[in-house]
Amino acid sequence: MTAEQMADAGQDPPARPLDAIDRDILRMLQTDGRASIRSVAEHVHVSRANAYARINRLIDDGVIRGFSARVNHERAGQAASAYITLKIVQNSWRTVREQLQALPGAAHIALVSGDFDVLLLVHTADNRALRELVLTKIQAIPEVLSTRTLLVFEETDLDPQLPRES
Repeated sequence: MTAEQMADAGQDPPARPLDAIDRDILRMLQTDGRASIRSVAEHVHVSRANAYARINRLIDDGVIRGFSARVNHERAGQAASAYITLKIVQNSWRTVREQLQALPGAAHIALVSGDFDVLLLVHTADNRALRELVLTKIQAIPEVLSTRTLLVFEETDLDPQLPRES
């Protein structure tokens, strides 16, 4: 089955192995997503054309999912953060995920195993907005059976680390 046929069938093609240059490029872009092609090429000792082609391949293969800014949520007017655990109706993950993605302040959604089914990270202006989000939006989703809210008192973003070759 070709990569295109797999995508049409809802399957991801198998990942291509990353070499040392790919890993160096990823480390550099994780540190500075705004790095120029020229600086990437110089850093990993390849031509600009090679660096450009490699970055595009990493994007096309889904290794690089996008580029973003790391935000201090409190300074950006989102003083309340919380992890919300959800128990949901069996086999409703895709439906629930779509509805959670549309929520204001939703930052991360994960299907997990254990005592609950979904872990949701949200950032809101304050506790009142958080309460409204949980009580009027999340708990109004028909497939959500229960929620539990865990307030975040302090958070520290870690620099993303690319796994080392084994």
